[in-house]
Amino acid sequence: MTATPGDMLHPYSTLPDRAVWRKAVAETHPLQLTGLYRKKFDIPADARISTAGSCFAQHIAKTLKRSGFNFRDFEPAPSLFPPALAQSYNYGVYSARFCNIYTARQLHQTFERAMGGFAPEEKPWVRGDGFADPFRPLLEPDPFESVAELERSRQTHLSAVREMFHQTDVFIFTLGLTEAWQSRHDGAVFPLCPGTVAGQFRDEDHVFKNFNYFEIFEDLVAVMGKMRQLNPQMRFILTVSPVPLTATRTDHHVLAATLYSKSVLRAVAGHLASELDFVDYFPSYEIIAAPSMRGLFYDHNQRSVNAAGVDYVMSHFLKEHRASTAEGQSSPSMIKQQLLGDLEVQCEEMMQAQELGYA
Repeated sequence: MTATPGDMLHPYSTLPDRAVWRKAVAETHPLQLTGLYRKKFDIPADARISTAGSCFAQHIAKTLKRSGFNFRDFEPAPSLFPPALAQSYNYGVYSARFCNIYTARQLHQTFERAMGGFAPEEKPWVRGDGFADPFRPLLEPDPFESVAELERSRQTHLSAVREMFHQTDVFIFTLGLTEAWQSRHDGAVFPLCPGTVAGQFRDEDHVFKNFNYFEIFEDLVAVMGKMRQLNPQMRFILTVSPVPLTATRTDHHVLAATLYSKSVLRAVAGHLASELDFVDYFPSYEIIAAPSMRGLFYDHNQRSVNAAGVDYVMSHFLKEHRASTAEGQSSPSMIKQQLLGDLEVQCEEMMQAQELGYA
């Protein structure tokens, strides 16, 4: 009996081009890739969007603001504050002045601190002739002159963060690191190693922590659940930063440590997006760091993402999520030029690397 073409079909016979490496990648120019991201849900025009995460997440916030989305800033600069200085004081960088939140545990603890469920024991760090908040050590160019001033700023900030969690419809979080430093006493996680840019490292008080898959998964599930108790309709877009580690405290080569860290974060984010209908994953890490991209989007240090990379990443996001057509909204070409002309970000990890001579 002669087999007909229909008899020869199998599950791989009718795959779309985007599912076949040869067609989707090997035979396609890196700058012409399509279908890398397909949104899981729409973002309504009136949806209140908040962002947080590692350094790369700042580009997402800037793009949302410039593209007409309802990006919310719950801790804006004072009305008379010079606009040219706003970013250096961490105004408008994210939806509140929490600076960079590199780990899932740091995000979870930020929520708990804002809601009054966690009060870390760590005392203010000494920085130069003043003081720094251990959880925002590089908040401003100069240190606080007194602990009282620091505390007033902290309470204002936590109030803004509390309002953000209550009034957010779509929360975009960029996972950055698995490695962190924390208090031996209460587990409080710091964005930087104590003693690098401020404070003093004490072995009896501080300990290195490399979060594993299960810990990151549990932190994200817990904090998203708590956020949805405040707003049951809240949805999340997770992404992973493509920026490598500046240095690792593990015993591994920094390249291996970076790939481990990003792989774990990517696996957790993908797992949550596949299991939960209110969680989506946006592949900023893959768009920049995939071998097929040939390093096109990294600067000479093979770490910093260049302007073309930021533009390319966000172009994939904007193909799927379009803002309202309100008057004055930037056109795609305008957005591209704005992105190419403004790549500066506030990155504590990079500043730490410069202090240590690793940058």
